[in-house]
Amino acid sequence: MSSIALTFEALEELEPGPAWQTLFERHWPRYRTWFLSEGEAARTSYAESARALREHMPELVDTYEAVCALAGGGDLEARFLGMFEPPSYLSGCSQAVWRSPDTGAPVLVRNYDYAPERLEGAILHTSWAGKHVIGVSDCTWGLLDGINEDGLAVSLAFGGRKVIGTGFGVPLVVRYLLQSCATTEEARAVLRRLPYHLAHTLTIVDATGDTCTAYLSPDRDVVLTAAPVATNHQGSVEWAEHARATFSLEREGALVRLVSGSTGSIDELTDAFLTAPLHQDGFARRMGTLYTAAYDVRAGTARYLWPGVEWRQSFASFEPGMRTVELAQPSAA
Repeated sequence: MSSIALTFEALEELEPGPAWQTLFERHWPRYRTWFLSEGEAARTSYAESARALREHMPELVDTYEAVCALAGGGDLEARFLGMFEPPSYLSGCSQAVWRSPDTGAPVLVRNYDYAPERLEGAILHTSWAGKHVIGVSDCTWGLLDGINEDGLAVSLAFGGRKVIGTGFGVPLVVRYLLQSCATTEEARAVLRRLPYHLAHTLTIVDATGDTCTAYLSPDRDVVLTAAPVATNHQGSVEWAEHARATFSLEREGALVRLVSGSTGSIDELTDAFLTAPLHQDGFARRMGTLYTAAYDVRAGTARYLWPGVEWRQSFASFEPGMRTVELAQPSAA
């Protein structure tokens, strides 16, 4: 066995400023290459991106203009940050909502499975437009998962369908839900009206325990379910090769067993997320588990976990800093 080192950084900056600017400058060369991978003409214009944002996510417009300015105000940077019809991307991911058998308190737990070289590794505490949010950054102002001060938590997983359409990249959808919604029911209403670029699955829970797993697609209406678990297929498997490669059905079965009539503790659940089949070591296939997150929506806490390592954050006590973790991966043999 060999290992791969990943560095994670926790940043607290309530409004976009120097810390966000540094984050953008660090990752922009890589994102620029990705954004132009299909040619500049394939990407939506700044005017169209800004129009879509004003129409569908007006609450984010002021922040969008602020981050565009910090990114240098260039046309290409603004088009990237608009996150409308970006290039395609695939990931793995497992996510589940656990309810305490004693109090019913809900916790959203997820594994993020992706290529290590494409991870930002930034945990952000922001208060854009006055709403406090803690989450893992992607595309520098989108989110892979997170929690807000109202007790709403959201995480994303690839939906396992080979479809592309006209809509937003899902990290911005996650950011928008956490910035604009306080409850799962409010999130459902938003999800019914947004356009999506790819097929993705979101798992959402609020402080009351109201749980939703949403199947997003660019070619059909959003499907809103009460399922407490999700992996990388939307109900039934539609892309068999991807499901086999990521063990989507096996991981879903493990999640169902863990949360159905659970009498165990949240620690037992998070331990299961740190072991196979939920924890993946397929880094050569760009599908290894890069981190586990557990969002306690009533307590307002976020725990980030790796085998033998835990980093706890909260709205009451957020700890800026850096952590480097070693993830085991199979040898070439």
